[in-house]
Amino acid sequence: MKEYLTIDPADLENQQLHGYLLASVAPRPIAFVSTISAEGKVNLSPFSYFNVFSSNPPVMIFSPARSGRDNSTKHTYDNVKEVAEAVVNIVNYPIVEKMSLASTAYEKGVNEFTKAGLTEMASDLVKPPRVEEAPVAFECVVDQVIELGNEGGAGNLVICTVKKIHIQKEYLRLDNTIDSTKLDLVGRMGESWYCRASGEALFEIPKPIAQRGIGVDQLSASIRNSPILTANNLGRLGNLESQPTEEEMEKARALMPVKELMLEFENQRDLQKDELHYLGKQYIENGDTRMAHAILKIVDEI
Repeated sequence: MKEYLTIDPADLENQQLHGYLLASVAPRPIAFVSTISAEGKVNLSPFSYFNVFSSNPPVMIFSPARSGRDNSTKHTYDNVKEVAEAVVNIVNYPIVEKMSLASTAYEKGVNEFTKAGLTEMASDLVKPPRVEEAPVAFECVVDQVIELGNEGGAGNLVICTVKKIHIQKEYLRLDNTIDSTKLDLVGRMGESWYCRASGEALFEIPKPIAQRGIGVDQLSASIRNSPILTANNLGRLGNLESQPTEEEMEKARALMPVKELMLEFENQRDLQKDELHYLGKQYIENGDTRMAHAILKIVDEI
């Protein structure tokens, strides 16, 4: 049985709770937000309390939380209360260090574009400029600000509607969809850690939207209880729409004829079952899940 540390949030200091939350709920996308004050002073700051919450209407929410040290509010929060507009700039690896620099708590009125060495680019519909170097930028109007509390660490939900989107063409496919393999996004982890969404860190999983998977519960007991197959392997098998056909079973038997598997001693039979499970696992990881399922079902014939 696994051992757990069980915590009541009320028993922790804010900094401890902050650490547990941010290290566990990760990686988080980063909103690199540019805003402007009533006096026309530009501010640029990153927030990992951020995500997209609706596509129709297109709504994003980010949260410039109160300081856990002195309970002060962020300049971004002050600005959107004065001028209800913002640009959410997306951060990728080529600008991650400059983004981090812009998170410095500079005095009010200091332009983080200048401090971080980033380029202001005029927006089409809103007053705050966008970051020219950002791969994607969303011009937004602020619909609502919801204060979640008055103590240090309390969030302030800035609810925005996207009015215009700018995407650098180098990150697009020929059909003008975004190529995630080129975007090279970064995500915020706990403490001072980040992660990079590129190369081998990216992987695809077929989405069970158009189809209805049979479910892990419909896999045979020998497959469900396999010491070789991982939870992810079982999830991929459960996403199949149907059990193997007889034609698929015949192809699987041809790889390793069942009559040759009927060994005299039980320990040898168990070894042969393991070999089949390893073979099925290999087929799953190579992308041929249907053949993998057929191979794994041969175990029930031994």
